[in-house]
Amino acid sequence: MSRLVLMQGNEACVEGAIACGMRFFAGYPITPSTEIAEYCALRLPMVKGHFIQMEDEIASMAAVIGASVAGVKSMTATSGPGFSLKQENIGYASAAEIPCVIVNAQRSGPSTGLPTSPSQGDVMQSRWGTHGDHPIIVLSPSSVSETYTLIIRAFNLSEKYRTPVIFLMDEMVGHLREGIEIPEHIEIVNRKVIKGGQSQHMPYRIPDGECAPVFAPFGEGDRYNITGLIHDESGFPTNSHIEANRMITRLMRKIEDNVDDIVATEERYTEDADIAVLCYGGTTRSVLEAIDEARSKGIRVGMFRPITLWPFPEKELFKLSGKIKKLIVAEHNYGQIVLEAERVVKNNCSLKFTGKVDGTLISPAEILRAIEED
Repeated sequence: MSRLVLMQGNEACVEGAIACGMRFFAGYPITPSTEIAEYCALRLPMVKGHFIQMEDEIASMAAVIGASVAGVKSMTATSGPGFSLKQENIGYASAAEIPCVIVNAQRSGPSTGLPTSPSQGDVMQSRWGTHGDHPIIVLSPSSVSETYTLIIRAFNLSEKYRTPVIFLMDEMVGHLREGIEIPEHIEIVNRKVIKGGQSQHMPYRIPDGECAPVFAPFGEGDRYNITGLIHDESGFPTNSHIEANRMITRLMRKIEDNVDDIVATEERYTEDADIAVLCYGGTTRSVLEAIDEARSKGIRVGMFRPITLWPFPEKELFKLSGKIKKLIVAEHNYGQIVLEAERVVKNNCSLKFTGKVDGTLISPAEILRAIEED
């Protein structure tokens, strides 16, 4: 039977992660994600896990990679400036195919910005923040309850596809408190591990039927080389152009070929809608309230919410855009996901952007005005 608990978004992030097996956290305090580190320091020793406050954000990301290689589900949490510092090692984790979850509780920027104010300004950075072609999965929760369940999905996807997953929260969701139901049963995906002691183990060979390499148990005798350099199936560096093309293509294709498994969206009231509002994360509550008000006035409007921001839900949005007359994109930034919406929608319907960058929340009244405007 599920349990009803009053919980903060940042706390729900930790509880969900622990429920699916996260046992290592390394981080550095930074507003508005600090409660995640503090709560991990409290909770992880209770489940025989480990919490380390590192000397900086760079070391935190490196420690998470090391713990994951050793076989432990691992997580870090940060915000804007810290997320920037983690980018080099996020790229390393992508290249070396090390599963891990990076929580970014977004705040207003750039630079130090407004540390205690909400923002969604890191959306493009979450996809393109580290250099080079690389795969990434980015999930965005819109409530405390969804934070709990979606962080579990973040770990499941990370383990299945051997890739870093960015959990893109924002200040509003992280600091919100609400009653949530803790489910009694959850689906947990654990990484596949071969039997140890195989002298000819090739750590980056893809077994038949798998979408990613299978781990060998680290420290049990298998030769296991890990590098951020271009490498072959043995894990050792190579200058071969053929191997470089093979490796990068495989990294990208393991995500591209599985978008139907990875991508998740939510739609409300879109069956009869002439207008749709695209939103995600902390803007969702204002959008839903505005939609209820608009529909009470006879305006047929619905909501489209990407739960998976990257890979972007192109197929789902394109299908919807062919049925509506206008798409409104609401974001707490100067316009980021709207660029993806423009690329996908093309001329299927008109497109309007409404955003805010002053550190305050978009209100239902502001969304309603955008809906009512011609």
